[in-house]
Amino acid sequence: MEKLFDLTGKVAVVTGASSGLGADAAFAYAKAGADVALLARRIEKLNEVKAKIEKTGRKVVAVACDITNEESVKIAMQSVLDTFGHIDILLNNAGVAVRGGVDSMSVEDWDKTFDTNVKGIFLASKYALPPMKERGYGKIINIASVNAVVADKFDAFIRHSYNSSKAAVVGLTRGMAASYAKYGITVNAIGPGLFESEMTIKTLFKSEKFVNQYNTSNPTGRPGRNGELNGTVLYLSSDSSSYVQGQFIIVDGGGTLV
Repeated sequence: MEKLFDLTGKVAVVTGASSGLGADAAFAYAKAGADVALLARRIEKLNEVKAKIEKTGRKVVAVACDITNEESVKIAMQSVLDTFGHIDILLNNAGVAVRGGVDSMSVEDWDKTFDTNVKGIFLASKYALPPMKERGYGKIINIASVNAVVADKFDAFIRHSYNSSKAAVVGLTRGMAASYAKYGITVNAIGPGLFESEMTIKTLFKSEKFVNQYNTSNPTGRPGRNGELNGTVLYLSSDSSSYVQGQFIIVDGGGTLV
């Protein structure tokens, strides 16, 4: 039977790859046969991830990159092209979540959220798209969130900038999908529910009340586990999804159903 998620010969670029879902996805790409470029600000963390992925036998590079800075992104993407010659897959995973409502948060925190969560996708895609268009092939996957469509009711976890930035990611995904399909490029988004990551462990998982409420209201009865997002990532990154365009796939154990 044909390997539906086979990525042999592909080059995958992962932003926010120094930990959490990004690091997990990068490892999954390598196990599926792809060579991988890891992008994030913390080069020490990237090198740790790189060392683990190299054990799969795939070629891996770690590139320091501030996803909010155009020159940094431009240099990073050129480094990837210099190393591999092309880019087949771009996983826009880098993101931040800042607490606060419209009536309480600072303009600086608002801008920080949008710079990373939206501008970062814009910049990474801006410099990955030309080589994809030239080859007539590309897979762009944007990590949004269930918080693009639902909000937290606990005051301690109000994140209006996160809600709105992730909704913007879904809108950007649809616009890009419609524009670049003619070049053989698919653009889709994923909306994870609650998963353990470096960011959520320091925030959401610290509240037993929040986790209990999440588990009680979620039909699956628990948060997502490490690796449970990878199947969707690989599907949207492989030729199995060649006719899937501009979609927002929620992976949350059914939490948004109830």
